Amino acid sequence: MAVPADANTRRSGFVTGLAWIFIALSGFVTLIAVLQNIMVALIFPMDEMRDAVRESGNAESIPVLARFMLENFQLVFASFLVICVSTLVSAIGLLMRKNWARLLFIAILALGILWNAAGVVLPYFIFSSMPPMADNAPPDFAANFDLMWKLMTVITTIVALAFAGLFGWLIRKLVSAEIRREFLAP
Repeated sequence: MAVPADANTRRSGFVTGLAWIFIALSGFVTLIAVLQNIMVALIFPMDEMRDAVRESGNAESIPVLARFMLENFQLVFASFLVICVSTLVSAIGLLMRKNWARLLFIAILALGILWNAAGVVLPYFIFSSMPPMADNAPPDFAANFDLMWKLMTVITTIVALAFAGLFGWLIRKLVSAEIRREFLAP
């Protein structure tokens, strides 16, 4: 009986488990992203939204990132769909032990690290460019808003660091010699 050429290369449970987890997650998120893109294309009057932002007279007071997202609503949702589909395709490729999929998956994880880092920093830019609180706002409102801001910052930072650490660890495992051999075997 002939032995397959890659019989000497052991398929790790780590790669198989990682692939199936991301197939399930990215498959579900891809479905949601498709539905979001359909909804944005059919329901939101994009030209009217852009005109309303420009004609409001307050366009300069809207934070740059928020203004970009309002003016490029469809692009933002389409980009999210591309990332979801890319993750799904790379996860399927991981399961099949395709090296291009491993490299794409590593790139997506690196993008995830950058995304989490931006998620920690961007709120400071957004809130710093927002107008100050009205003088006639109740004193408790200002104090509660400040407390909410601090709690959100701490929780967001902890979650972002946890995901960045997880993604970094996954990258480290996927570039290890043992896993590379699994993908480069004939």
